[in-house]
Amino acid sequence: MAAPSRHVGHCIQRNSRLLANNLEQLWSHRSFGWTPAVRQQAAEANKESTETIVIPRKKTWSKEAVLEALASTVSRDPTAYSYQFQDDPYLSPKTSFESRLYALTQESGRSAAKYFINSNPKFFTQEFAEPRIPCLMPETMSLCLEEVSEEALMERINLRKVTAAVDMYDQLLQAGTAVSMETAHELLDLICLYNDRDPAQTEGPQVEDAAAPVEEVKTPVEEVKTTGRRGRSAPDAVVAWKESNNAERIFNLLPERDTRCYSALIRGMVKHGAFAKAFSMYTDMLNNRLTADVHIFNALILATPDFIEKYNDRWNGITDLLGQMSQQKVRPNLMTFNSILRALRRCGQSAKGHSLHTLNEMKALGIAPSLATFNHLLAIFFRPDSFGQSKSSILQEVLTELAGASLTCRDPDDVVFFMNAMRVCVESKDLELGYKVHSLVEVGENWRLLGGGYHRNIYYGRFFSLLCMMENIDVVLNWYRRLVPSLYYPNHQEMLDLLQALDTDNRLDLLPTIWKDIRSLGQDNKPGVAKELLNLMARDTHSPEVQESFAECALDVKSVFIGDRWKPGLGWKPYALSHITTLLLRANRTQQAWEMLKIFKSESSVPDGELLQDFLSACLRERSPQRAVELVQLSAAFCLSETPKLAKRTLAEFNLTEEQRAILSELESAAEPPEGDNSG
Repeated sequence: MAAPSRHVGHCIQRNSRLLANNLEQLWSHRSFGWTPAVRQQAAEANKESTETIVIPRKKTWSKEAVLEALASTVSRDPTAYSYQFQDDPYLSPKTSFESRLYALTQESGRSAAKYFINSNPKFFTQEFAEPRIPCLMPETMSLCLEEVSEEALMERINLRKVTAAVDMYDQLLQAGTAVSMETAHELLDLICLYNDRDPAQTEGPQVEDAAAPVEEVKTPVEEVKTTGRRGRSAPDAVVAWKESNNAERIFNLLPERDTRCYSALIRGMVKHGAFAKAFSMYTDMLNNRLTADVHIFNALILATPDFIEKYNDRWNGITDLLGQMSQQKVRPNLMTFNSILRALRRCGQSAKGHSLHTLNEMKALGIAPSLATFNHLLAIFFRPDSFGQSKSSILQEVLTELAGASLTCRDPDDVVFFMNAMRVCVESKDLELGYKVHSLVEVGENWRLLGGGYHRNIYYGRFFSLLCMMENIDVVLNWYRRLVPSLYYPNHQEMLDLLQALDTDNRLDLLPTIWKDIRSLGQDNKPGVAKELLNLMARDTHSPEVQESFAECALDVKSVFIGDRWKPGLGWKPYALSHITTLLLRANRTQQAWEMLKIFKSESSVPDGELLQDFLSACLRERSPQRAVELVQLSAAFCLSETPKLAKRTLAEFNLTEEQRAILSELESAAEPPEGDNSG
């Protein structure tokens, strides 16, 4: 057997060599479509590159590479609460109200801790952290420099202590010490941003409005340079610009004033409602032969609708500012065009044509629109008076342009785009468009642009309402399991939408399961939800298994109306008594239904005749004549017109004693109206 084996081995070696030679010849003649000149250039480039190759000693990874790799191995658990609530499982919120309260409590705790540290810095002089990570250390908020110097002034500016910074500036002037222009710029930015007040006095809790974006915290200088404004506060929390405040006083004391000084005051005036004064300050700057910067124009454009009353004149004011930008050779940026579109939202019917022209001009300059740009376009085109038009056409074009894009936040108003886009889908009842919006949210980390918990909850609530309105119930329940509670908490209106979706697709057998979720989400205290649930369960008769589950659910709903020592009840309503009793009768729970009749009497509520007929049928099934007699007596006590019918039926269908027959005959004759009485 050795000879054949050697022969096979030689054949394999010979064939391998032939195959290798053929592959080498084939590879050497393969051109991949390159021309000879291109191949020669590539060969020369490769030759040069081989001479200059530098082999790195180690591979450089980003600091987050390991965390990103680990994060890619796990996915979101749809049955778990959101990650920010998992630090303390006992306090994990279960309702939208609790989640909002939880977030406010966390922020309140941080504010209290900062206040205590700032008020008692002497107790926090030691750092026990090991190892010491500077970015995780608490910020030093106490003043370290007490002498009168420009360094002490900058320390107060960086710590946002407005009053202390102004006092230090005045002391420097009294001492005859000159303050550099850079420090003066920083001081004016700080005073104008906070309107000459310390942040602790001016910044209270802000109203979470659907149109008011949640903006990230920036340094005083960055905040003014970026937008010249912050999120809109409650009307009573807005502090108007004061006449001759410290900002104007320090501005007038400066030996020389440049564009940066005017920019701080103009944006501060716009931010705090002094629109006419801002335009007057801009005119004064031009008279001093200074040119404005892009931040000044952005603030003035944003203030134009408040400064000019007539719709038609507002656009003329905006174009005048744009013409001055061109004359002063100031290049617009993204915030310039977003300010134009935001102002156009208050320019009447002519805003549509001007907004499209603005968008074209924006693209001609090579400035990519942000989500805030498209949000302003939606607000301009999607108006209540645009009936008869394709309301969602503009959104369709926007989504076509953004399809598959990984987005970043470039404007504070970016966080309201998805919320308002989903509103367009709901009001247009366009399910396909809603799916397109949500698919864009799921690209990369675009979900971060949904904003804070308030905006995110509104977005998912609108998306879920659209699904309940337009989608099949199986798909709705699939999305329901994916979204709740890991991403959002539905409110009572969205739970009503889910109940209506179950009714539309005839899946009422799932009502008891949904009721358990309603209780866990804290929506069982809404009378409308309990009423709709009882109406759907009591409307039709179902199979015995379903009726049994409905009866158990009805008893659970009963506890909601009664309440307990920890939670007050809703109080008995006639519809609740009637529906719960009906559901118990259909499940052959006569004893529990009879207890409900006692509640009728204690609540001075009157059962209807149909319910009493159902009761009498249940007594007949159980062969309980005594209970039937008691039922007729109860009907007579309520003075119901159904009493004679109940008495006749009981006399005809039950085996009664003479005493019982006498009682029923007496009740029947007493309840019947006398002959000749036609009173209704």
